[in-house]
Amino acid sequence: MKRSELYRFLSALVLVSFCLAIDGFGKHKDTRQSVDAPIDRGAYLLQASDSAIIADADTSHSELKPMIQQFTADLGSLNRFYTIEISSTSRSRMKQFYSASIDRLMRMDFESLSQDGRIDYLLFRNYLQHALRELDIQAKTVKEELPLLPFAESIVSLCEARQRMDFVDPSKVASQLNDLSRQIKEKRDSLETEQKAGSALSIGKVKKTVGNRAFEMVRDLRNGLKDWFNFYNGYDPLFTWWVGEPYKSIDSSLKNYGSFLREKLVGVKPDDQNAIIGDPIGRDALLEELAYEMIPYTPEELIAIANKEYAWCETEMKHASRALGYGDDWHKALEHVKTQYVDPGKQPELIRDLALEAIKFVVDHDLVTVPPLARETWRMGMLSPEAQKYSPFFLGGEEILVSFPTNTMSQEQKMMSMRGNNIHFARATVFHELIPGHHLQGFMMDRYRQYRSLFRTPFWVEGGAFYWEMFFWDLGFQKSPENRIGMLFWRMHRCARIIFSLSFHLEKMTPQECIDLLVERVGHERDNATAEVRRSVSGGYGPLYQCSYMLGGLQLRALHKELVDSGKMTNRTFHDAVLKENSIPFELIRASLRNESLTRDFTSRWKFYGEGPGKH
Repeated sequence: MKRSELYRFLSALVLVSFCLAIDGFGKHKDTRQSVDAPIDRGAYLLQASDSAIIADADTSHSELKPMIQQFTADLGSLNRFYTIEISSTSRSRMKQFYSASIDRLMRMDFESLSQDGRIDYLLFRNYLQHALRELDIQAKTVKEELPLLPFAESIVSLCEARQRMDFVDPSKVASQLNDLSRQIKEKRDSLETEQKAGSALSIGKVKKTVGNRAFEMVRDLRNGLKDWFNFYNGYDPLFTWWVGEPYKSIDSSLKNYGSFLREKLVGVKPDDQNAIIGDPIGRDALLEELAYEMIPYTPEELIAIANKEYAWCETEMKHASRALGYGDDWHKALEHVKTQYVDPGKQPELIRDLALEAIKFVVDHDLVTVPPLARETWRMGMLSPEAQKYSPFFLGGEEILVSFPTNTMSQEQKMMSMRGNNIHFARATVFHELIPGHHLQGFMMDRYRQYRSLFRTPFWVEGGAFYWEMFFWDLGFQKSPENRIGMLFWRMHRCARIIFSLSFHLEKMTPQECIDLLVERVGHERDNATAEVRRSVSGGYGPLYQCSYMLGGLQLRALHKELVDSGKMTNRTFHDAVLKENSIPFELIRASLRNESLTRDFTSRWKFYGEGPGKH
């Protein structure tokens, strides 16, 4: 998967799960902070009239909308055709495509554009420049891997020949596969010899991150070769006669070579399914990513912000701890909260009730428009034990995916999952996943400026959802010390995400040190902390994804202070306006809502944090 696609990953998470019937109202342990009165979902939906639906259609006008829509369609066609990441042909074609698009964009008369058009111009230029940089980074990483994969280009050429629908000479291809199998064996033998001799390319000299990328590339090459073989196999009898056995041989060689790289170069034992191997990108690359996301701070400044926010959280934790009789030992108070979980089988009822409570809170306080269809169509599913290794808590959107133990887990795993998904932790995040968080975001993104989905940023998606956690706190959503601890736990977690993810990419923390930080400074269960770090550094997300929660939330909070606290907008008009801009950097949303004058040479400069943690 290309990094540009990975950046949009979380916003499009789709897991196969079952939907649960959610009519009626369930009862739970006495320790649960329930809604003020039982809410029947069906009856509640009937309370909303059609007039509550957002009446105005998307009437936004941008001169760049047709260009962006065509580009997005063309990009999809190219990405579906050029699927081999290691291919220099693919990179050359994409570079040509991006360069032609940016040349066309630069020829536009910026001064004649509307405000929407200027914003889209800046978004599009930012996107294209970043995409070109990503191709350069990709070429560099492939160059690092190729000494371990001298056979790769030949396999790629076979796959690309099929894409071009070139004629295949079965006897010639069979000989080629035999030669490739021999090359793979020779490369493995040479690496083992070099290891014993202690040469410059010995096992100890190859970086683990490069070895791991080579292992993943071998896996991708093997899958590509499998698709190539299956296209002809059986449909062309002569091909099957010649190529059947050579293919089996090279497939086995690739499998064994991949295992060799994983075990000897990366240092992961064959039976170790839980190893975490990250790939730090370094400070310069972090600065490039921050510029792309329009965050005008250095990594070190962001870590300092996270530590300041964490200090505030710890002070509030001690207040809640004292209220429960644990003094300043908030870790003991946190342990008390973790014991307050529902019985096996009852978690779906709890999640439903908490979701309805949050929707009622939003509506009662007139915080944002919640269309009846959005209330009606959210769903629920359960995460598999395997999925919980990467996502130990909720995932959300139109469907909230619930993490809770199953009968196949060990006793220790069951208890960690139940403790980590206790009542008060859940109450603090269900609305992050549904309404007014990810579900409402997605609902509005599909209906307003949908063409801007090309520029989707986690600082809007995750930052916008986390903002509601801070805003609910400000409005007194927490009803008890246990509730406060649940909300503060997640807030500490978002601070820690900035600290450990940036420190990891700065090569100042190892994955194990990241896990320890989550356990010791936030209070995570160790298995849950391990899962958090695994998904953070294993390549499934952009390098700033984990930073985006707290930082995006702080951006939106600062904008709320400018426009709502000042009396210029109401809560509802402000939040509706932010959603209707779609998922773009908050600095450009700020420019839109404030009707700021934008120039062609715009660069990010909004220092949104100020001097301290701000209003709490």
